[in-house]
Amino acid sequence: MSNIIGLGLDATEIHRIAATIERFGDRFLRRVFTDAEIAYCTRRRVPAIHFAGRFAAKEAGMKALGTGHTQDVLWRDVEVIRYHGPPRFEFHGGAARRFSSIGANGSLLTITHSETLAFAQALLLG
Repeated sequence: MSNIIGLGLDATEIHRIAATIERFGDRFLRRVFTDAEIAYCTRRRVPAIHFAGRFAAKEAGMKALGTGHTQDVLWRDVEVIRYHGPPRFEFHGGAARRFSSIGANGSLLTITHSETLAFAQALLLG
């Protein structure tokens, strides 16, 4: 039986992410998202919805880690991947070290959106 050792929830305004992409373009995308996340989102009909969902997921993941965004846990350290099933996390760098140090061995992630908001909830299991 797994115990929940971290929980994170976030809501992100889709229009805010769309405006940020419009204003800063590739500079913003490359600072926050991995190459695989950028490729996934840009293949969608409305990329901003999917970027907002991944942004919310990264925030939720950092909250579940108990760190938030810090010098040790960077945006690209929390990656949302999806291969033929639900989205899931892949942790890198400082996020991977924190994941391990708190005794986590698995995670669950859900992402959804309305017309205006993207939501994500993350559970870390140990």
